[in-house]
Amino acid sequence: MAKKNPTSLSPASSPAARSAASPAEIDAARAAARNTDSGPASPPPEAAGRGDAPTQKAIDTQALAAGMPSNPNKPLEHGEANAQATPAGATVTPPSRLPGASTLSEHNDSDKTGTVAPEGLNATIGTLDRVRVDSSGQVLTTNQGVGIADNQNSLKAGARGPVLLEDFILREKITHFDHERIPERIVHARGSGAHGFFECYEPLTEFTKAAPFKEAGKVTPVFVRFSTVAGERGSKDTARDVRGFAVKFYTDEGNWDLVGNNMPVFFIQDAMKFPDLVHAVKPEPHHQMPQAASAHDTFWDFVSLMPESTHMLMWQMSDRAIPRSYRMMQGFGVHTFRLVNEEGEAFLVKFHWQPKLGTHSLVWEEAVKISGADPDFHRRDLWEAIDAGEYPEWELGLQIFTEEQAEKFSFDILDATKIVPEELVPVRIVGRMVLNRNPDNFFAETEQVAFCAAHVVPGIDFTNDPLLAGRIHSYVDTQISRLGGPNFHELPINAPIAQVHNNQRDGMHRQAIHRGRVAYEPNSLAGGCPFQAGAAQGFTSIARRLDAKESADKVRIKPEKFADHYTQARLFFESQTPVEQAHIGNAFRFELSKVTVPAVRERVVASLLNAAPELAQRLAQDLGMELPAPLPKALETPATPEVDQSPALSLMARPGDGGIRTRKVAVLVANGVEGASLGKVVSALVAAGAVPRLVGARLGTCIGAAGERFAVDATLENSPGFLFDALVLPDGAAAVEALDADAHTLEFLRDQYWHCKTILALGASDALVAQAQIPMTLPDGAEDPGLILADAVDAEEAIEAFIAAMGQHRHFGRENDPPAA
Repeated sequence: MAKKNPTSLSPASSPAARSAASPAEIDAARAAARNTDSGPASPPPEAAGRGDAPTQKAIDTQALAAGMPSNPNKPLEHGEANAQATPAGATVTPPSRLPGASTLSEHNDSDKTGTVAPEGLNATIGTLDRVRVDSSGQVLTTNQGVGIADNQNSLKAGARGPVLLEDFILREKITHFDHERIPERIVHARGSGAHGFFECYEPLTEFTKAAPFKEAGKVTPVFVRFSTVAGERGSKDTARDVRGFAVKFYTDEGNWDLVGNNMPVFFIQDAMKFPDLVHAVKPEPHHQMPQAASAHDTFWDFVSLMPESTHMLMWQMSDRAIPRSYRMMQGFGVHTFRLVNEEGEAFLVKFHWQPKLGTHSLVWEEAVKISGADPDFHRRDLWEAIDAGEYPEWELGLQIFTEEQAEKFSFDILDATKIVPEELVPVRIVGRMVLNRNPDNFFAETEQVAFCAAHVVPGIDFTNDPLLAGRIHSYVDTQISRLGGPNFHELPINAPIAQVHNNQRDGMHRQAIHRGRVAYEPNSLAGGCPFQAGAAQGFTSIARRLDAKESADKVRIKPEKFADHYTQARLFFESQTPVEQAHIGNAFRFELSKVTVPAVRERVVASLLNAAPELAQRLAQDLGMELPAPLPKALETPATPEVDQSPALSLMARPGDGGIRTRKVAVLVANGVEGASLGKVVSALVAAGAVPRLVGARLGTCIGAAGERFAVDATLENSPGFLFDALVLPDGAAAVEALDADAHTLEFLRDQYWHCKTILALGASDALVAQAQIPMTLPDGAEDPGLILADAVDAEEAIEAFIAAMGQHRHFGRENDPPAA
């Protein structure tokens, strides 16, 4: 609630108190107070109000309005000297609650209306408990609360007669069903969300007055939505794509939406090009193909003519575009924002989310296979982890720097196709975010949540990034369309925990029922309320932004440093490990092989020559084309970069703690399995926090060689190998023989091997490894650290080595291009 306004005025005393009123005057005043279309020239005498609510309301309303003879703040709205000292709005404290009442009948309560609105409270923003529904033990009803006697049959004119229009129950049910779907998001349509909290490690009041950072240990509720970008709502999770990473902070000073991606840069520099980009990457309009993929002509045609996209293309063709899990990817705010402290000092900032599990990815073939077996792979992974109590966690890191520092950079910090290398500005870890509750209802929460880059709180401000400027408008505009009107903020998942008081009214789906008749500001009939907060409490924009870089004129132009399209693309590529560079090359090769227009393919390679000549040369060879001349540069002599390599840009730079918590391990079983070593494997994996699954040909009970009983909870058919992070092959000749007879087994094993995962083969199961033609060594002849063969008697030592090897995530030393037969 706002603080008491220092310019608060006192209500004026009524001039009617000067003399006693006659009975006739009192009667006339009371009669006049019951009219709503006109009134006497003079206020009613005070005696008329005693015991008569309508007259007392007229008296108190007159005193309230008279208490503000003018707007004392009006002179302060002019002149630059007053620009940063906006005063709080002038208010008058009413003599009673009568002037603010919509109706004098508000005290007549019922089970529906309740009583009088609590003073100064907007009750529509309470916790989600106010809208949760549990139908346990309840009868079926219509939307009007009428009990439904028969939910099986329509109302007919006789048993074989026509259905009657009179059947309101059928009509309500079918009509609601027909309107259950709402328009999907233009981009980021496929998403998954969860509730959680953000905890601040240390006060950041030196830099910002933003509510989440005011003190150590402060906890702010959050809702987070992860998403793909290009695919439709029903598309697959594992497409090669950018991933959205949007966080809604429900702060005690309003909602702050940090709407970012899992990559720190973007394809374009100006919002003017956003519709073009999305039209290019979406399915081609003449045949609506391909779905959730950028491997087609129109996308590559567009980006080949937009060299500013080169840096982002490096990221999108890297393994970051196919993450292993939402829980194992970074998040970035993409743009440069501002932090503002209580003194009005501003600092530039970049936002980073760092996953505690490390950054890990899928390999391409694995991602393709997963999309067929489980298109909900990432959604399922997030849900299962939270429900199992393995709460995903990220740390928030800030790169904080000054305008003076930014002036010296070789790149422009307003350019969304550029990063600020960590070698220039280290990432400062300031807090952690934990997701600890799955939604109760996907539609009501994950689908209806509305994020907007314009939702900031005091202490967070924008820069002049031209891409950010478009996002500030576009998100709100989109939500108005897809959520049915301007009141989407009143949907429970979008409502803040801070009080909402303004003069916005009506519109589709309005839920708030405002008390009183005033819906404008300034006003006197509501005592000036709600009043503007003023610079001391409310959000104020920074008056001067990047002064040295701004011109006085409004122009459609980009700063010169925006024209450097290749330096940071080169930085990203050269900061990758050889394995990651190979994967980037493979991704470009695959996607460009899908392009049907050679000129488009040629332009892409010509552009890449300016960023990574060795990559371009490889692609020309792989695509069977002559090496073209480099694409002309927009800026022939860019500034010398401060950093040539940044190890922090590699996925390998954040391997996590080496543990295997939440990793899914397939343990193949069949009748005749050697039970002692199997039990040791399962126990050790559970103790390490992994999730072992006993996988057999069919569900049921598997009988061990010594009569042990093992419950098979997954099958080779419904849970293919590429859904698991590692594989255990059991000992026991009979079991190995049975597994070898099932063709799924060798496919399962080969997928695990070629996706570079850890494999443990105990005892007799080495025959399966041989049958699958799995090489015993790496292509260079070295020992394969991810392939562990051991006798059952050495199981304990082998299990220890298996768990340690799993902690490395993958063993890329196996990779051949193309894969060896």
